[in-house]
Formats: sequence, C-alpha cells, structure tokens
Amino acid sequence: MRANDKRPGLSRQTLVETGLRLLDEVGLDGLTVRRLAAELGVQSPALYWHVRTKQELLDAMGDEIIRAAGMGPPREEESWQDWLDRRARAYRASLLSHRDGARIVAGARGRSPVTLRLFEEELSAMVARGFTPALALHTITALSHYVIGSVLQQQTEPERPAVAADATEDDIPAILLAAVRDGGGPFGERAFDHGLRAFIDGTAAALARRNAASPS
Repeated sequence: MRANDKRPGLSRQTLVETGLRLLDEVGLDGLTVRRLAAELGVQSPALYWHVRTKQELLDAMGDEIIRAAGMGPPREEESWQDWLDRRARAYRASLLSHRDGARIVAGARGRSPVTLRLFEEELSAMVARGFTPALALHTITALSHYVIGSVLQQQTEPERPAVAADATEDDIPAILLAAVRDGGGPFGERAFDHGLRAFIDGTAAALARRNAASPS
C-alpha cells in the first residue's frame, strides 16, 4: 500500500479476496473494476492504488487459486508419482472451487515471487529424484496444462453429454455406446483419472529411458 493511501481496510489482498467472491457470483465476463469497486463501497480509482490494471488484478486472483492448491515439494517419503497425483487433484479442486477458475488461471500473464519460489522448490525436489531440470519443468507444466484444459472444458460446458441429447441407442455406434455405458463418457471423473494415470505412467517411462541412456 502506498504511504499516502488513507483508505482504511482496503488492500491488495482485500481486492483479490473480494474479486474471487464476486467471480463466483457473476463469472469472469461479469467481473468489472466498477462492479468490484461498488462491492467494496469505493470509487473505481481507489482500486488503482493497489493494482495498476484489471489484468494485474486477474493475475493476482489466478495466483491465489494456484497457491490454494498447496504448492510445494513432495512430503517426506512420498514418491514423485504419488506427489504428482496429489498435486494434480488438488489443483483441479482449487480451479473448480471458483466459477471460471480455469479461465482466470489460463489467462494470467505472470506469477508472484512467492509462487515462483514454491515452483522452484518443486523443480528442485524432482531433480533430486532423478529428473533433469528440463524434464522436471516439462512434466509439471504439461500436467498443469492437462488439469487446466479438463477443468476449462468442464466449466465451459458442464452438462455436455457424450452424445446428442436426442440420440437414441440406434443412433449411437455400438463401441461408443458400450464405452459410455461402462466408463461414463469422456468428460467425467473416470476420464480425468485415466488421463492422469496415463500421464504419470508416461512420465515414469520417459524418466526410465533418460536414465537408461545416461552414462553410468
């Protein structure tokens, strides 16, 4: 806060928290600086003591959603596979906890120093477990992209069925029908779980290939 800002109770964190609460009510398209200012009982210019632009506010909101998932390295005795599984599920839950949460995070243009420090701790832990820095970076970012993409699809079209709503069983190819009956379609929890397991198994295979190719 600037030294000459005398507005009591108004801070950058207050803006972020109120912005997230308002996001749940009106969605990203309805979230404006004017509406946020009205929610806080101030005029719009008062907000610019704490954020320079609306994008900076959205970046801070996205950062808050990311950190709420619980960033940081694996726990003691936790394998990197279990850690990635836990991290991905916590990240997904945090994105889903806010309306348009995936859109906020996907559109963010920067990360705070705190988030970058936690990210560095995660990379360091993966390197200690045999990853190269590049493989560690690509693994975490690819997993984040998978989670964001799946949540973005879920939040954009939460009720989308695997087949057209007016389709009869005669309209659906037999294998697709059997798959939907057995697996619940491509947009639910089981589909997410399958993709996450395939990602972790693929990462393990990539790490094994890298270690096999490295000189002893």
